[in-house]
Formats: sequence, C-alpha cells, structure tokens
Amino acid sequence: MRLTQGTFSFLPDLSDDQIYRQVQYCIDNGWAVSLEYTDDPHPRNTYWEMWNRPMFDNPDAQALIEELKEARAQLATYYIRVVAFDNSHGWEAPRLSFIAHRPAEEPGFRLERTETEKRRQQYTLQPYASAHPPGQRYR
Repeated sequence: MRLTQGTFSFLPDLSDDQIYRQVQYCIDNGWAVSLEYTDDPHPRNTYWEMWNRPMFDNPDAQALIEELKEARAQLATYYIRVVAFDNSHGWEAPRLSFIAHRPAEEPGFRLERTETEKRRQQYTLQPYASAHPPGQRYR
C-alpha cells in the first residue's frame, strides 16, 4: 500500500532534481526547510522526529539534498519528509510538506471495528507496522 500524505502524495515519487527544485522554491520564498522522519506514518501522527536542524537562511537547496542523502543512508526503513515553514506572520506555519523517501515495503493499515452503546460502530485505523517495536517496524 502506498502511503499518501502531504503535497504531491498522489504523484510518483519525486527525483532528487525535482526535490531540489521544490526546496529551492521554498528557500526563494524565505521559508525554513527541514527534514523529518518516522516509522509510524499514521495519518494522525503529525509529530515526526526532526533530522538534524532546520535550515534557516540557507541560500541553496543543495545542502538539504546532501542531508537527505545522509538521512536515506541511515534511515533506509523509515519515511522521510521535507517540511517548509513560513514565519512571515510572526509564527511558524507549515507551507509545504512532502514525502522524500519511503521504505521498500509499505505494509499499510487495517480497519478495526468496535461496537459501542446502542450497537453503534466505531472504526479505527491501525498500521500493520505498529505491531512491532519502534526501529523494527520495516525489517
């Protein structure tokens, strides 16, 4: 199952050149760009771990591409995304977010149904990967 989260999620994976162009667009707009990663890509899991530090006042996207290559080498079984934040209004607001790396296998989610009072049905998404402890979810 292909996870679809963020901008460009229904398109094929972006090449490094396309990622470079998107990051340069963010930098040209004055947005701070950073990399985040997780092995629990549940749609409500918005707090991913930050890779290194956010890149403020970075004039060129090549530095982020180098960081992305390093992150891919060390976190091959994790999801890695690029996030751009805009602080022009006095607070940080995400402007762009897209997945830049995926694990080779994406097991997907199962739908759990629970019956509650008066025979109502409640549904919950559970990622198959979360059955394993963190760090061992995509091996």
